[in-house]
Amino acid sequence: TIHQPNQIIMKSAIGVLVAGAMAASLTETNAFAFQSTQQTLNRAKATSIQMSSGDGDSSSLRIMVNGMPGPMATAAAEACLRKGLSLSPIAMTGPDIEPSTITVSDDVTGNSAEVRLIPASDEGREDIVSSLAGLRESVGAENVLAIDYTHPSAVNANGVFYAENKLPFVMGTTGGDREQLMSDMESRDAFAVIAPNMGKQIVAMQAGLEDLAEKFPSAFAGYKLEVTESHQKTKADTSGTAKAVIGSLKTLSDDDFNLEEDIKMLRDDESSLAFGVPEDAMNGHAFHTYTLTSSDGSVQFQLQHNVSGRTVYAEGTADAVKFLASKVKSGMEGKVFSMIDVLSEGALE
Repeated sequence: TIHQPNQIIMKSAIGVLVAGAMAASLTETNAFAFQSTQQTLNRAKATSIQMSSGDGDSSSLRIMVNGMPGPMATAAAEACLRKGLSLSPIAMTGPDIEPSTITVSDDVTGNSAEVRLIPASDEGREDIVSSLAGLRESVGAENVLAIDYTHPSAVNANGVFYAENKLPFVMGTTGGDREQLMSDMESRDAFAVIAPNMGKQIVAMQAGLEDLAEKFPSAFAGYKLEVTESHQKTKADTSGTAKAVIGSLKTLSDDDFNLEEDIKMLRDDESSLAFGVPEDAMNGHAFHTYTLTSSDGSVQFQLQHNVSGRTVYAEGTADAVKFLASKVKSGMEGKVFSMIDVLSEGALE
């Protein structure tokens, strides 16, 4: 896993005061740098849910991380081990991947686990259901949860599979038909955390933008929105984070930005390098720049969030599954949560 500082920077050509959401400081270039503060989420509760490795319930959990040996699923599995969670001995992999047993190891703690990967074919799903029954009998049904980092084309089918098998899950995979996914989960009273981004600081930034858009719609009326996002070449779909951020910026600007046509996606090393991505982050990064420009071109605002590596997402995913486990055990009815819900309850470590 690549360990590099994560950057979340908002720059502007003129100063603007964002009440309660972000703090500003003047630079020599008359641009302002805005950094998220703990006040970004006014909805955060005074009492945080403590779900650290010292939480007795966590040791009984078994987390099925689906999508291995893919790099994001593997990083999430390593983060689970790092946070004191145990992995399920079985997990789903792609339908075209040969069955195998892999060893997942966390370099920080030295924790490791063997996981049997079962292809998500019709026959493989039957094997998974059978294995799930045995695992639930062993550790308790409420202690088995799933994390999904598979493929955009599998999002909807996997969501239905989890819901119909009463398997609470964290959906980290982006893409698919998100409206249908939410509808399917709500109609089945499924427990899930579904979000386009699992990184704590980026989730806080998204929450701040949503709050701004709600309080000050059309504050940037007449401004033109441009978006460029770079990811590793293996990412098949448009960034879900970009789509969420664009939703708030469109409300602020009233721009007719088209999600399908106007996002500039970079998926090759040459373009990513030119965009400022470090060479050693080519296999795992998320660099986004959003630009709002006034109609006469005299004023420009720019929002950037640049992440090298997968650690911030993996650890947020592990926190999300612990949060979801607490909700399952609370006795409440099934519900779909967002990462803002997780952050608001202080469940992101």
